[in-house]
Amino acid sequence: MSERVFKRKIYQKLLEWKEQDNGSTALLLEGARRVGKSTIVEEFAKNEYESYIFIDFSIASKTVKDLFLDISNLDMLFTNLQVNCGVSLIPGKSLIIFDEIQKCPSARQAIKHLVKDGRFHYIETGSLLGIKMKKRPKTDGTKALIPSEERKVTMYPMDYEEFRWALGDTATMPLVKNVFEKWTPLGDATNRKLMRDFRLYVLVGGMPQAVNTYLDTLDLSRVDQIKRNIINLYDSDFYELDPSGKTSMLFHAIPAQLNSNASRYKVSSVIEGGRTDRLTLPLSILRESMTTNIAYHSNDPSAGLAMHINPDCFKLYCGDTGLFVTLAFWDSDFTSNVIYQKFLTDKLTADLGYVYENIVSQMLVATGKRLYYHTWPTEDEKRNYEVDFLIPDRGKVSVIEVKSSQSRQHASIDRFIQKYSSRIQQSYLIHGKDIRKDGSVRCIPFYMTPFL
Repeated sequence: MSERVFKRKIYQKLLEWKEQDNGSTALLLEGARRVGKSTIVEEFAKNEYESYIFIDFSIASKTVKDLFLDISNLDMLFTNLQVNCGVSLIPGKSLIIFDEIQKCPSARQAIKHLVKDGRFHYIETGSLLGIKMKKRPKTDGTKALIPSEERKVTMYPMDYEEFRWALGDTATMPLVKNVFEKWTPLGDATNRKLMRDFRLYVLVGGMPQAVNTYLDTLDLSRVDQIKRNIINLYDSDFYELDPSGKTSMLFHAIPAQLNSNASRYKVSSVIEGGRTDRLTLPLSILRESMTTNIAYHSNDPSAGLAMHINPDCFKLYCGDTGLFVTLAFWDSDFTSNVIYQKFLTDKLTADLGYVYENIVSQMLVATGKRLYYHTWPTEDEKRNYEVDFLIPDRGKVSVIEVKSSQSRQHASIDRFIQKYSSRIQQSYLIHGKDIRKDGSVRCIPFYMTPFL
């Protein structure tokens, strides 16, 4: 199968860094494994520089890694790099890429001096950087220093527009954005077609390898196997950093936890005797690996959402919903995986609705938003009202409820409006139906989530 280089929005941010900083910083591209970091930076190097050196520290020889243990003579360092990589570097016109930089802490710490030298530009890619730096101190016993000469950029799985681009469709999302801005209904027939297209994205997901496999084979069983391979890779990372297996257990339990409709991730139901305050390392790994998105409960839903979170009350979502779908049926082979059939035919049962909640979380994070939610007791105190997501919006908050069923009710939003009307900028119901208004609630189809 051919390996495609997909058009990614992050490319524009790389261009901005090159033009604005002009070598005064290194660019650190963070993101989960397999989101396409290495591919896009090498494509950028080919297009925007006269020459480049690409060092993948996950497979680099000890000889190359050891070059960064002593950087007192940068002339010798650059000579050795050119000899080992077989590339001639041109001052001001060459890029050096440190791929999987977390595998070579000494190279990352050298960035300060390399940038100050000014001869070349530098891009680092990596994941789990914070965890790796903490667990691998310098050999002389001093604390490993994180360089300040970095501009950090986060890369996520392919968003829905990038997925459409991969399928050769560059027209749909600009047209949909125009509809959203003008608030003009599309009509049921058009919306059904757009939802069918969107459901394919939910199933395949945004991991480039999975998308590439779908384009080559149009076979969702092959795509499912690719996603299982990626999840196994994540598990390997988890076990390397947390041999107890708790991180992996927390990750694999995400679909079941969302399906339980609980108001929080119940750690104790996954790990016997588990408590959030005793699981600092596993939760840090899940967060810093960027394999998950975390939504924290905001005790006071106002513009300063981050100031009022309860760190012990949170929900976990998979960073990629395609992986989430596979994870939800981890113990079943593809032929018995009903979720693919249900999604493609729009016959999703109520107990699979959590998939839509996960995709909304992913789409919000991809646009740079942090995730918060809010619960409060009903009048009879027998259950809770819950709004799925809160996002800061022009000094207030916008409230979001995700509805996977055909029901048009939105009781939690209605009660939230009654309780916090002065704090609300907009209220949204995200569902599978056409765009419309229901009182003060704006109802939008799932594929319009990126425009919030």
